Amino acid sequence: MESVNYIHNIPFISIFLTMFGGIITPLLSKGKLAQKINFIIVCIVGILSAVLLVSVWKNEQSFTFMMGHFPAPWGNELRAGPLEALMALTFSFVMANTLLGGAKFVQKDILPEKQNLYFVMINLLFGSMLALIYTNDIFTAYVFLEINTIASCAIIMAKGTGESIAATLHYLIICLLGSGLFLIGISLLYSITGHLLMPNIQQSIIQLTKTGEYAFPFAVVIGMIIIGISIKSAVFPFHFMLASAHPAATPPSSSILSGLVLKSFIILNIKMFYCVFTIDLIRSLRITNVLFLFGLIGMVVGSVS
Repeated sequence: MESVNYIHNIPFISIFLTMFGGIITPLLSKGKLAQKINFIIVCIVGILSAVLLVSVWKNEQSFTFMMGHFPAPWGNELRAGPLEALMALTFSFVMANTLLGGAKFVQKDILPEKQNLYFVMINLLFGSMLALIYTNDIFTAYVFLEINTIASCAIIMAKGTGESIAATLHYLIICLLGSGLFLIGISLLYSITGHLLMPNIQQSIIQLTKTGEYAFPFAVVIGMIIIGISIKSAVFPFHFMLASAHPAATPPSSSILSGLVLKSFIILNIKMFYCVFTIDLIRSLRITNVLFLFGLIGMVVGSVS
């Protein structure tokens, strides 16, 4: 009988714990209890991430975990290596400190009967960010991208004021534009390659680029996906959706939004570069030059502003 490698189950267990926390939290009547349970879950995920980081770093390995042991296209995969484990540990550390430091603001800004619902969204948001870090499947990435957006909107409008609701609608509309572009991009990519798993897509792209076929479709697909993720990560010039969200949200929500949510989208963008399209294709299409230009302009505009 094949022995079970428990280390390989850590990515799935981490995501499952956060989602399970989202299920049990609304059953609790007290917001403080929901907050404690949420904090404990984040700490457990942090400890598991540390164990995973030590294991993959020590063994110098990366691995994939097949969800439900169903092969593609029915199943999907999680991938974990030193970078993914380090990011999960970092996210857990920042989330734990944010919840610990922002506890008094949650008690002050959010109605007592809604505090448990606030932590439902925090659990779902944290789980979606872990899924974006670990996923090896682009459609799974899209699903958790949407969960991330909905949960982000919920924590922005948690105060329940008119200002927070207006800021949430503004944030939601802009984010849905990014989600739509990302979905169209991965749909076109699937129609070209016939795969959803990132390594399989990458192999198909390498073969097709050697023949010189689909050069323009690939440029369109990459453009849609990068612009879609860039909108959701609020990079210049798509940063304006955050102007109203931060002052309207409670401080812990604002901290999570800037410190973690936007960074999870950037991590997904990096994974698309290296695990799907290959950096050689990105450079051949001069996409890095465009990103450098916008980064330079954004730095200047930000300094002037």
